[in-house]
Amino acid sequence: MINGINTSGLAAVLAVAISATSCGTSQKLRDIQKTEMKAGLSLPDQNRAAPPEFTLPDTPRDTLRIVDFEGHRTLIMNAVRDVDGEMVATDRLAASYITARFLNVAERNGKVDIEFQVHVPERMMDSKWQLRLEPDMFLPGDSLRLDPVYITGSRYRKAQLRGYEQYRRFLSSIVTDTTLFINKHDLEVFLERNIPKLYALKNDSTFVSDEAFASMYGVTEQEAVRHYTYGFLVRRNKRRIMMKGAMFRKYVKSPIVSEGIRLDTVIRDPDGGFAYNYIQTVNTTPELKKVDICISGEIREQDKQLYTIPRSEPLTFYISSLSSLADNTEKYLKKVISRRVEANTACYIEFRQGKAAIDPELGHNPEEIGRIKNNIRSLIANEEFELDSITIAAFASPEGAVRANDYLSEKRAASAGEYFGKFAAAVRDSVMKDAGAFISLDESRPTGPEIPRIFFNSRSGGENWGMLDALVEQDPLLAQSVKDYYRETAEKHKDLDAREKALTASSSYKYMREHLYPRLRIVKFDFFLHRKGMLRDTIHTTEPDTAYMRGVQCIRDREYKNALKLLRPYSDYNTAVALIALDRNTSAMEILSGLPKNARTDYLKAIVYSRQGDERSAVEHYIHACSQDGSFIHRGRLDPEISELIKKYDLNSDM
Repeated sequence: MINGINTSGLAAVLAVAISATSCGTSQKLRDIQKTEMKAGLSLPDQNRAAPPEFTLPDTPRDTLRIVDFEGHRTLIMNAVRDVDGEMVATDRLAASYITARFLNVAERNGKVDIEFQVHVPERMMDSKWQLRLEPDMFLPGDSLRLDPVYITGSRYRKAQLRGYEQYRRFLSSIVTDTTLFINKHDLEVFLERNIPKLYALKNDSTFVSDEAFASMYGVTEQEAVRHYTYGFLVRRNKRRIMMKGAMFRKYVKSPIVSEGIRLDTVIRDPDGGFAYNYIQTVNTTPELKKVDICISGEIREQDKQLYTIPRSEPLTFYISSLSSLADNTEKYLKKVISRRVEANTACYIEFRQGKAAIDPELGHNPEEIGRIKNNIRSLIANEEFELDSITIAAFASPEGAVRANDYLSEKRAASAGEYFGKFAAAVRDSVMKDAGAFISLDESRPTGPEIPRIFFNSRSGGENWGMLDALVEQDPLLAQSVKDYYRETAEKHKDLDAREKALTASSSYKYMREHLYPRLRIVKFDFFLHRKGMLRDTIHTTEPDTAYMRGVQCIRDREYKNALKLLRPYSDYNTAVALIALDRNTSAMEILSGLPKNARTDYLKAIVYSRQGDERSAVEHYIHACSQDGSFIHRGRLDPEISELIKKYDLNSDM
């Protein structure tokens, strides 16, 4: 008896209540197991507001006045047909969810949102249970487990928190201050009686090392402390530290998960079923045409698994993409092919001072001469072009008289022509020999493939002032004042000898002569070729525009940013597709407005107008598109911008 209350009667009442609750839970579990109860998936309410980027005006009774493809004016209302076939305006009642098992969803900018609802019957929920629901997404050739959804009963969560509290109390029993294990009273008595000098240090802050302490008193500080330490307390504390993992598992039978789950909600007093809107964003690929979603899971009571929830029937999402609207027609470029072709290159052949003969071993000549020989060899053996002639021009640096430099550069050009002419003749003979050409003894003329003789022309390039102008301007080591003086000198002295003499007065002349002048002594080669077998001077032809077709392929691969980079210069239909896929609607409409009117352009305009909130223009262009190409009747159901209009105005009922 407590305060007049019969405690034995109260205990009996509590026992009966607990027994009744336990029996109810057990019966509920048996019913679930017997009926193999499942969680369910459904599509979200299709009458809900459209996503923000595709928002349409919410008017329950709308009338649109549009002009059809033949120019007739038509009224379209937000209406349905009654039993007599008349169109009457109506309000739609929003359903909690729909029972269809598939839905068309639109890919935008390489992504698609898979949206579905998770439903759990009230019978499957209990305050002592936790439901762990695991959605699975099935892609072509692959599957992916999505973040789970937890539905936790209030008593289940209280038990979790109670376990954490028990574990916290256990942790608080672990001693972290090791001085609590020392019998300080007995230790001080020992020191006072046996080592008074040491005891005197009790209130002295002077530091004494352990080694000095041992030499003074014959016992270490650690030994003294160890002697008066409660060993069993230390051992017990160490055992507790080692038992932390086991005690956590003992008390916290079901840890609270905070990461890697989509939802963990506590249901206190469920009076109906549970529904959760689940949205999963998926990166699309060209092969991704559909996605299946199933859900399964388990019912748990702390560390016990009570029931495995069977896998639900799948929801199927068919993915539509603007990439399928791309025009795959191959584009061609008009190209003019000339019979004659020119190529040129320059090399830095070094000559000895005042000499014109080529020394193959001088300075960097081995590398430079080898490069020119490789060019000549490749052009002679080329299967598309035939080498006709090579013009060689040698250039000189400005020091010395102009006339002398012209004469010297002319001799050097002639020397280079003779040197490389011998090499070209040897290569020509070698190629003809490898090709099987030979001299007939009877007709005294070569048979088999013949390579025409290559003509070498040489000329003087004179002093290379043009290149010197560029080198001075670009040299980072020359001060701006030096560059200005050089430019003024060049403008003042048109006579080249006088200009060179004036430059010698510059403080930077030595630098230019030593570092810039040697780079002016170049030999330039101009190669003149013609296309083999081509008789006319020019041919007009077409060839596939590979850059454009790469852009179209990027649309098909849903790489819209790369597609736009490649297609932007063309400003055509496919450029508009890439812009719409990137939600750049104003730029897309500018292009579409200048294109010929057809079913494709009308359909794209309908999408853009719908996004911009112009429903009248959107419906008008959609009807025009369907009038020209009936396939857009079905296509309109796939794109959210158009499907909203189809439902709102019952557009396809008469198509």
